[in-house]
Amino acid sequence: MKDLLLITPPFTQLNTPYPATAYIKGFLNTKGISSFQSDLGIEVILSLFNKSNFQQLFEMAFEADAIVSENCQRIYALRYDYLKTLDAVILFLQGKNDTLARQLCTDNFLPQALRFQQLDDLEWAFGNMGMQDKAKHLATLYLEDLSDFIVECIDPNFGFSRYAERLGRSANSFDELYNHLNDASTFIDELTLKLLAEQVEKVQPKLVCFSVPFPGNLYSAFRCAQFIKVNYPDVKIAMGGGFPNTELRSLTDVRVFEFFDFISLDDGELPLELVHQFVINGEGELKRTFILEDNQVVYKNNSNQPDYKQQDIGTPDYADLQLSNYISVIEIANPMHSLWSDGRWNKLTMAHGCYWGKCTFCDISLDYIKIYEPVAASLLVDRVETLIEQTGESGFHFVDEAAPPSLMKAFALEILKRNLTITWWTNIRFEKNFTQDLCFLLKASGCIAVSGGLEVASDRLLKLIDKGVTVEQVAQVTRNLTESNIMVHSYLMYGYPTQTVQETVDSLEMVRQLFELGIIQSGFWHQFALTAHSPVGLNPEDYGVIPDLKQISFANNDIDFKDKIGVDHGKFSYGLKKSLFNFMHGIGFDMSLQEWFDFKIPTSTIAPDYIYNCLEQELVLNTKPTAKVAWIGQMPMTSERVKKKKGMTWQQLELSFHTKVNKYEITVDKDKGEWLLSSLEKLKPANKLISYGQLKKDYESQLEDFELFWYSKQISGLREHGLLIL
Repeated sequence: MKDLLLITPPFTQLNTPYPATAYIKGFLNTKGISSFQSDLGIEVILSLFNKSNFQQLFEMAFEADAIVSENCQRIYALRYDYLKTLDAVILFLQGKNDTLARQLCTDNFLPQALRFQQLDDLEWAFGNMGMQDKAKHLATLYLEDLSDFIVECIDPNFGFSRYAERLGRSANSFDELYNHLNDASTFIDELTLKLLAEQVEKVQPKLVCFSVPFPGNLYSAFRCAQFIKVNYPDVKIAMGGGFPNTELRSLTDVRVFEFFDFISLDDGELPLELVHQFVINGEGELKRTFILEDNQVVYKNNSNQPDYKQQDIGTPDYADLQLSNYISVIEIANPMHSLWSDGRWNKLTMAHGCYWGKCTFCDISLDYIKIYEPVAASLLVDRVETLIEQTGESGFHFVDEAAPPSLMKAFALEILKRNLTITWWTNIRFEKNFTQDLCFLLKASGCIAVSGGLEVASDRLLKLIDKGVTVEQVAQVTRNLTESNIMVHSYLMYGYPTQTVQETVDSLEMVRQLFELGIIQSGFWHQFALTAHSPVGLNPEDYGVIPDLKQISFANNDIDFKDKIGVDHGKFSYGLKKSLFNFMHGIGFDMSLQEWFDFKIPTSTIAPDYIYNCLEQELVLNTKPTAKVAWIGQMPMTSERVKKKKGMTWQQLELSFHTKVNKYEITVDKDKGEWLLSSLEKLKPANKLISYGQLKKDYESQLEDFELFWYSKQISGLREHGLLIL
């Protein structure tokens, strides 16, 4: 028996738990409040995709005469081949049946329907991928074929990472969702509710809490809440998470409270603690929480207790979740998307909110972005070590809005100091602080990839967005990251208010050059969406936007609008995405931009070597005295030698540095070599970092001409082998 049952409703990710309930459980542990958590998404998928239940689906589809398309007729005709292989494929994707990869990669093992028709293209796109990855991709196509069968023949709302998303997206009125909830339960609903009932019976909670991150989780959350209300009327029900935080801030429809007793906004720790006390005591103060009072929706925010600091909310706790049962899939030939869907990642946050907090398309008026609070690097690494011990996984996805470079630096140094081996990735802003040396440090600590917003590759529009970067700066930062072997994914935007056709074409040319030079490896175009809580949404007239405002009683986030300049941005979608797909795989650079579109576009005004010229920088022999110096290489082996020239004799020190792949040698005068040896020892991450000014002072207390030595060929060589200015 537990006080709280924390649930992520279907469906989010297949490969790793969405972290919200783990964050909340970690906090509840600090308060001594007992809880049990469940990811119904993965549990329902595993219940659905097994031989027994899928056999039922085939029978239901046949009896309902629902098998209409040629594709589904083929899948049904091959049903015995699907049923024979289904359980084995799921085990393989769970990492429990690796030897199946060899069979999966043969031509006549998996039944193949419509999804496999893209295989010729994908062989080209993936190149000579490893057998395990190729097998994962083929198994993913196989599951997507079965998903297509479900959508056409059983449940049109099904989707692996979303369910009935249309019902939750921009649903200004509750009517459509409410009517859908009054329809009979679907086969997938019944699977979900059966699992839910088992958990409620086992846990016997006083309060069930649904974390709803996306529109695609909303329907299932309501369906589950409806079931609990009918079958366990004494149990109270709460909702929180990303969807209510952004969409339900204008809620007035009383019918919502036929399903939920509490709906909380923004950071959930304190509101949930107070809701728990309210449930236990039958009354009390609440924080940022909607309830029904006298048959009206009332927003209660009468607690003066401040929200908890990030250092006090505890370490995420993944207990109760079926960590070994998640399935890794490779859906499309995009290297960053494969990170999202392949492999188990522990989710952590370096900082609450966004340290920049100015982008005009972003919901910067809401607390989850507006309130910036970083976590100390030492505490962050403590949490990393705790999660490694708990989950057995050393992969981390930091889910920040934009990870701060200063904290990333401190985190990387702390990882090296503790001699940990982890793999991690995060989201950043492509800002100037990501120097070549910082990028080398991040890579040394285990950083394998970053994603960041180039958005509209136009300096005028970047300024209007208040992105705080220029295209030239993005090019230099992505070059620094790429040269450090950190993969770069760029979010790209088209259709920003006042964007002209010329700017869209010029933006595509910028992107073409970035990929041709190899300094971005992955990207994704999305069309600008107007949201209610962004600066553009709050002040549309300042951005040339005419919003189509509707009466709100339920959800309010995405807003339909017209751009005063009248460009039909949607027509660019296919050409932008098709060109990007090709650029990601190293082809199409010599094609004219016009060839990607079936309508006339203007010629780009961007010089063909614009990005190349952005990367041409003069070497500046200048280092700030306050800059920190670190040595992350190995200590060298040394030998003394005597040099004679024109009757002069002097002693030298030869230093041999072994890297993981080669050996690097320098020879310096003995006194300088001895100073260098002593200094490298002090500059290791295990010690407190020394500034460039302190290093210079120390050198000049014993020797002369520090700059001459520091900018010499020998030290410049060390700069490429682990001597970093941070």
